[in-house]
Amino acid sequence: MTQQHTTPDGLVIVDKPSGFTSHDVVAKMRGIARTRRVGHAGTLDPMATGVLVLGVQRATKLLGHLALTEKEYLGTIRLGQNTLTDDAEGDITSSADASAVTRESVDAVISKLTGDIMQVPSKVSAIKIDGKRSYKRAREGEDFEIPARPVTVSSFTVYDVRDAVAEDGTPVLDLVVSVVCSSGTYIRALARDLGADLGVGGHLTALRRTRVGPYKLDAARTLDQHQEELTVMPVAEAAEAAFPRWDVDEKRGRLLLNGVRIELPEEYGSGRAVAVFGPDGRFLALVEGQRGKAKSLAVFA
Repeated sequence: MTQQHTTPDGLVIVDKPSGFTSHDVVAKMRGIARTRRVGHAGTLDPMATGVLVLGVQRATKLLGHLALTEKEYLGTIRLGQNTLTDDAEGDITSSADASAVTRESVDAVISKLTGDIMQVPSKVSAIKIDGKRSYKRAREGEDFEIPARPVTVSSFTVYDVRDAVAEDGTPVLDLVVSVVCSSGTYIRALARDLGADLGVGGHLTALRRTRVGPYKLDAARTLDQHQEELTVMPVAEAAEAAFPRWDVDEKRGRLLLNGVRIELPEEYGSGRAVAVFGPDGRFLALVEGQRGKAKSLAVFA
């Protein structure tokens, strides 16, 4: 990573504080980086902390492709209580004694929630239903259903099980978990579904995102740290970390930059983004394989 003092051009990895929306972080970064051209890849709920990838200047063109990468989380799930939002931000809607829930039964349900699954997102979420945000419908008291959608939970691991007592006196269980999953997976929906299947209810009480694609927590800095010294990952470095690299000669590079679809080597396959570099090591473009040809997604040179 490099430190820059002028308006940067690259990715900024933020360790998001609790209580901030992803948009709050973008607004803050616009002030720090002194540019309006800032966006984020993949929303984090206000309660959650951890890795939030921001793009500054030309790097905003990478964000839509980065948002589709795998994510990793550490969290705490409370069994024994349901909430309106499926996390600790919402009012408790029901309580049940969870002290009799066994580790074996927890593991059995978790195995059903691992792999390629169909998940119904939380009603208090940013999902659009008929053009209107789900959370707005929920706040207005509408009765509606969100269709289930396919997500992939690569791993769902319980590290610790702790007996606890909720504020209302209900015996509950707190599970410390780690989850590796595809983009679009709701960890609070996993908590809700785990509790529902066990018959005691469940919600998420803490969540920290530790990785987005190749970008990990050790590369993240707090907003205060970025305020002191803005840490930027150059676009070329960010692209090479996230996508397969394809080195082309000067002629091919020129054709690509002019919008000509040239032949893409078979090894890069189709339907995924590939970072193209010129003979001088410059990052030229992001392309995607379509019928054996390289279709330009975004140009950077």
